[in-house]
Amino acid sequence: MSTILLVGIALLTLIAGYLFYGPRIVKWIGLDLNEATPAVTMNDGVDYVPAKHWAVLFGHHFASIAGAAPIIGPVLACLCWGWLPAVIWIVGGGILFGAVHDYIALVLSVKHKGLSIASVTESVLGKNARIMFSIFAFLALILVVALFASAAAKTLVAAPQVVAPTLGLIVVAIFIGYLMYHTSTSTAVCTIIGMILLAGLLTLGYFWEITIPVANPVKFWTILLIVYAVIASVVPVTLLLQPRDHLSAGILFVGMSAGFIGLAMTRPELQTPAFVKFQSNQGYLWPMLFVTIACGAVSGFHSLVSSGTTSKQLPHMRYAYRIGYGGMILESALAILAVAAVTAGLYWKAIPEGASGAIYQDFFKPGGGGALNAFGTGFGAITERLLGKRFGALLGITMLNAFIMTTLDSATRIARYIANELFGETFHFKPMKNKYVATIVVGLLAGALALGNPQSVWPIFGSANQLIAGLVFIVATVYLATHQKKIMFTAVPAIALFITTIGALTYNIYCFVTGREGDTPLIRVLLSIISIVLIILALFILVTSIKTIRKKRNQPEGEKT
Repeated sequence: MSTILLVGIALLTLIAGYLFYGPRIVKWIGLDLNEATPAVTMNDGVDYVPAKHWAVLFGHHFASIAGAAPIIGPVLACLCWGWLPAVIWIVGGGILFGAVHDYIALVLSVKHKGLSIASVTESVLGKNARIMFSIFAFLALILVVALFASAAAKTLVAAPQVVAPTLGLIVVAIFIGYLMYHTSTSTAVCTIIGMILLAGLLTLGYFWEITIPVANPVKFWTILLIVYAVIASVVPVTLLLQPRDHLSAGILFVGMSAGFIGLAMTRPELQTPAFVKFQSNQGYLWPMLFVTIACGAVSGFHSLVSSGTTSKQLPHMRYAYRIGYGGMILESALAILAVAAVTAGLYWKAIPEGASGAIYQDFFKPGGGGALNAFGTGFGAITERLLGKRFGALLGITMLNAFIMTTLDSATRIARYIANELFGETFHFKPMKNKYVATIVVGLLAGALALGNPQSVWPIFGSANQLIAGLVFIVATVYLATHQKKIMFTAVPAIALFITTIGALTYNIYCFVTGREGDTPLIRVLLSIISIVLIILALFILVTSIKTIRKKRNQPEGEKT
């Protein structure tokens, strides 16, 4: 099958979802587009700051939610189950689940003074539900920081040509931030200058590979990245976060454009099967496919970004749709590009006679580099005529690292918000009210996990991530029901995700109990306990939600709010 035909159908369907289904969501919610946002009414110059232009905030939001997950998930799914079920879930899930989830999480936060989705849970379901949700979200964010710091560190060691662009982006972002907010330079001019400087950094990295002469370079980079995340998450958002994320999104737009143009130029045939088998070494197609492809279709982490940093920078309510719903649609397009890169740019099991290239399965052997290296190589192959294979691979890996750096900053900042709210305000632990203390605690916990073996908990991370999304849909359904709004567009995804994630967690428990290769008995027991705790959390919030709806429905009409 032609890759162009597959990608064309997928992209057109995503665009149709944005143009026709998304506006119905806005209508059903009944949002007042003239209502002032918390960024305007609560502007503090540090966290609550209206973005200078909606495109700047779109860049931050998109770069924060993207990360490496919409690449890793689809690459693994195509290998295990085939490209057809992966594409169906990415496109259908993106339109009906992911984009709705991200948008409504942003709206709920804006309607509650920019508070996190965990705090919104308290106003909808009560204090106990909020505490349980907050603890889980806090632990999930610690895991995100640890996993991404470890992944970025390994990339900087394995591909030293990306060190200069990755670190240089920080300096360029600070410079562009100064131009944006302290001079009269327009956003467009700042963007052009920033992209020119980034092109220079990519060229520098192409010719200058930076290696660190230490005994354990991965450990060195991991510690440095954790320190960076701690510092970056407490400085004003206008200094680094907004301009860097804006430029990171620019890298992505260039990379995605190059990828799709490369496909149009080469018009390759798909080299991998549409369907592999129902059961793989990652588990059954259902439920494991739906938790393997997380950010490309729906991701609970996105709600933490929408209600963590994005809601505090939204300059006008009318931009919520294009940022919340539109950002997720674009991420699904990125996931489709990842599918195209590995299914058209890599060969399946063997290289045909007379051809040259790389074999998909080889990247998942010891020392093969895994999903990120597979994507970089495949991206280089499909953009070879446009960029050259080596520079194309450099652009692909730099694009991923820019997102990882963004996610490190945003996840650390959001974890600090939740720590302030939960431990400082709810549990009245005074030191945790201090943003510096809370951030250091986040950094220490994430660093300890990143320097240990963060991959040991990866099997349940996808389930936990989708569980957050399911819980957000449950909270949204209760909120809409108690405000006499339509609920089917959130209730159906809530039920589907709830059943799927419980199924995935149950399957994980079975694997841990029966003994999975590579895990010690202690790790299996620990992961089993965590999975059981997550199931209990989900059931608690589900029961609380049902009780809340029943209570509201039984109230006299005059007492309903």
